[in-house]
Amino acid sequence: MWPPGASTAEAHDYRAAFRAATLPMAVVDHEGLIVTANEALGALAGTGAAALTAQSAADLVDLAADARAWHAYREVLRGRRSRFRCTRRLKHPDGRSLWAEITVVPLADTRPVPRDEAPGQVLFSVADVSDRRELQKRLRHLQMHDPVTRLPNRALFFERLSAALRTPPHEDGAGSRVGLCYLDLDGFKAVNDTLGHRIGDRLLAAVAARLTDCAEQEGAYPSGAPLVARLGGDEFAVLVEESTGTEQLTGLARSVLGALQQPFDLGGQRLSVSASIGVVERPVAGTTATGLMQAADTTLYWAKADGKARWTLFDPERNAHRMTRQALSSTLRPAVERGEFTIEYQPLVGLADGVVRGVEALVRWNHPQFGMLSPNRFVAIAEEDGSIVQLGRWVLRSACRQARRWQLDHPERPPLFISVNVAVRQVWDSDLVTDVAEILAETGLDPALLQLELTESAVMGSAGRPLRALQALSDMGVRIAIDDFGTGYSNLAYLSRLPVSVLKLDGAFVRGFRYEDGTHPSPADETIVEAMVELAHRLGLTVTAECVETAGQAERLRRIGCDTGQGWLYSRAVAPERIAELIGTRPGA
Repeated sequence: MWPPGASTAEAHDYRAAFRAATLPMAVVDHEGLIVTANEALGALAGTGAAALTAQSAADLVDLAADARAWHAYREVLRGRRSRFRCTRRLKHPDGRSLWAEITVVPLADTRPVPRDEAPGQVLFSVADVSDRRELQKRLRHLQMHDPVTRLPNRALFFERLSAALRTPPHEDGAGSRVGLCYLDLDGFKAVNDTLGHRIGDRLLAAVAARLTDCAEQEGAYPSGAPLVARLGGDEFAVLVEESTGTEQLTGLARSVLGALQQPFDLGGQRLSVSASIGVVERPVAGTTATGLMQAADTTLYWAKADGKARWTLFDPERNAHRMTRQALSSTLRPAVERGEFTIEYQPLVGLADGVVRGVEALVRWNHPQFGMLSPNRFVAIAEEDGSIVQLGRWVLRSACRQARRWQLDHPERPPLFISVNVAVRQVWDSDLVTDVAEILAETGLDPALLQLELTESAVMGSAGRPLRALQALSDMGVRIAIDDFGTGYSNLAYLSRLPVSVLKLDGAFVRGFRYEDGTHPSPADETIVEAMVELAHRLGLTVTAECVETAGQAERLRRIGCDTGQGWLYSRAVAPERIAELIGTRPGA
């Protein structure tokens, strides 16, 4: 039974070492029966070594209970596999449990084995690895738990979340659901900065204790208490692995907010904090850990943006808007270079004679994914990321070039002026005066035919560089118009201080006039418009009314003395070719 070819002395040494070994071992034949066992294995089995002879080695460690382990073991016995190893939990005769590592290897045999010869014997050993397992368990606990709060850390949280998302449907066919409250403390950085990290760590530990209490409310979670984890810094997560619905999650969020709003007494240091919480609840099917965390992070951001110290539930519509906004923001700059923007023009009509005097340039984005987008979908984004400077320069150049082309193509008609919107950031972040001068020189357009529109908020409080820029543009001969006048600050003092030439009355006032469908007018709106027109004229300004939709509105504005009108009564914003047809005509006549 010892390695073939060994001398008598060598075989004696093998047997002696085998019997004296502290490692429980047995020699097992190809049928799995013990040929001989050492005393260490007999002690582990609670019987003498001799009593184990002819017994099934696998039965000693219940290998058959694990189908995969049983198959691998049988493969070694048949000579089809070179080694087998597994770990099993066993019961020692003295009553304690232990972890055992079972190893099965063929006994060395260097002789050629005939094809029809039965497989040889194997060495079956059982090593007590309980201490090693315990050490591994402790190391894993340290790796998977936060040392400050003793809560599960980010690694363990994602391990549990991934496991929860693999949960199969219930027996009744209903899909499992998962819920998450993702929170951070409002103003925690100030605590660290003013009181030090020691107090900050004590606060985190106290917060962790209250979160754990909320999660362990008796009877609130029939399927088991939620997992509370610290994800890093002052960020915590409460994972409900078998959620019963949104109501359960929002109830948990309210409970957490209430618990954290109670003052903390940290060794004589009394602190009050609040938290912002993002709440997400959804079916397990189709949900990924990354997707769930992105939704939770977005919802936490909403909670903070909405005022902090609150919980906010994930809203698919709000998220879709955010995603669209993000998609637009990421593609806006290259879109200018790709030529995705176009300009349409809306006529500005003299109210006295109904003839087209000028046009307003309105930029459109022909987005490859979202289709044709109006300015209100992307201009604010462009202002935020600074791309409005590049886009605004392109619009100004294109509009001036188009105005000059109309002038050259129709020399017999009075030239149209072109009105172009200018954002606040263009005045601050670019050399607008140089841009305008270069574009006018490049296109050959008379400065008097260019009107720049700015909102009230853009010109209010103008001083320093913006005021100098507006004055330089006015000195150049360019007209400055205040767009949407009457809806912003409406501080009339700036009208005498700034080089303004035109007021564009907001459409909200015009809508208050009598409509042709018989709806009642707003006397107050008419009075306000009449007063603003009179004031503007006394200051030497001209007035344009926006959103003129009916002939009745146009007639009333004409009688009041408004100079030009703009709106659907005359034309929507149209392509340059259509404007060419309207030059010197009365639209709609």
